[in-house]
Amino acid sequence: MSTVVPPRTATGPLEVQELVRVEDGESLRALLWRAGGGWRMISSAVLGGGLGERSWVLNAQVSHGYRRTDPDRHLAELAAHAGARGPGVGLMTAADVGAYGRAHDGGVDAVATAGLGVRGWAASPADGTAGQAPPGTINIVVAVPAPLTDAALVNAVATATEAKVQALLDAGYDCSGTPTDAVCVAARTPRGGEEAVAFAGPRSLWGARLARAVHGAVRAAVPSQ
Repeated sequence: MSTVVPPRTATGPLEVQELVRVEDGESLRALLWRAGGGWRMISSAVLGGGLGERSWVLNAQVSHGYRRTDPDRHLAELAAHAGARGPGVGLMTAADVGAYGRAHDGGVDAVATAGLGVRGWAASPADGTAGQAPPGTINIVVAVPAPLTDAALVNAVATATEAKVQALLDAGYDCSGTPTDAVCVAARTPRGGEEAVAFAGPRSLWGARLARAVHGAVRAAVPSQ
């Protein structure tokens, strides 16, 4: 990645850099959040997924005909080339990440990228597949400037997902998302005996803020029907 596009004005902790690279003759973008130390993240991402200390998040656009069978290694290479150091989270999508949406509410910042070419409802009669899924099309990254317990981080993922579905319905889409959506929630690491927040449901203090931020980011990223 050799080109850095100046960032849009940020209003919260999630300040992303927009990077541009040429891969197989195609110009592709990526969003990089250099979070630094002091963050715990929970994610469904192909690279750095699960729960733990993470210092960066990369959301990389790939071609619609993506055929690599090692996306985790690919993302790690892209992050290293961009100068990201330490453990991080790598998301992948065929959507144009340059058209990302962002929203901010009470200290919580969210960024979403979205492509809805393949969408539907989560509870479908169709059989699932055991093989590798194609690149995700709705990727959500949200930063909460407060420490959350492990259980609250899981709760925050559920809250973010509910807010995503609400945003899609508000935009006129008859779906709950795409088959390959991914999410990453970051929360501050407790410091000096600080007590972590135990709840992040939609009616909790931080959960409500997270829900509104994610809803706004997804609405900004998807065109209305």
